[in-house]
Amino acid sequence: MSTTQSERLRGLLEPLVSAQELDLEEIEVTRAGRRGVLRIVVDSEEGVELDACAELSRSISQKLDETDAMGEGEYVLEVSSPGADRPLTEHRHYVRATGRLARFHLADGSGELVARILAVDEDGLDLEVPGVKGRKPTARRLAFDEIAKARVEIEFNRKDKKEEEA
Repeated sequence: MSTTQSERLRGLLEPLVSAQELDLEEIEVTRAGRRGVLRIVVDSEEGVELDACAELSRSISQKLDETDAMGEGEYVLEVSSPGADRPLTEHRHYVRATGRLARFHLADGSGELVARILAVDEDGLDLEVPGVKGRKPTARRLAFDEIAKARVEIEFNRKDKKEEEA
């Protein structure tokens, strides 16, 4: 997708997404045969429910029908929330991942770090690095400029906070 089309779509769609109190995370236009595919990824502090995606899809579809932003050809519109394994790239992504286990690729090339995000501020993260072979977890501070890439790790056996409180 050209930068101009991306910017135009973002300018057109961001007000619709914001009106539903959602964040516009990603816009992607690809080809699938003769049709275009427009993928819109949205998120919020509370996550995104299916009904919100459906309602937003209807309003985006109506707006796109009123304009020529997608050109003359046919296209498929997909509106979704980010997957569990999406990259953490924005400050708000780290805030939403507080309490979750994440895998960090370090910017200095020294490897990876898997740790739980305990707190997030403007400069970086306070982490808890799990102990290995019965050792206690350790605390670590990681500045944002030390992170090359980061993703939330999916945990299948972790108890939910609500379950722990019960």
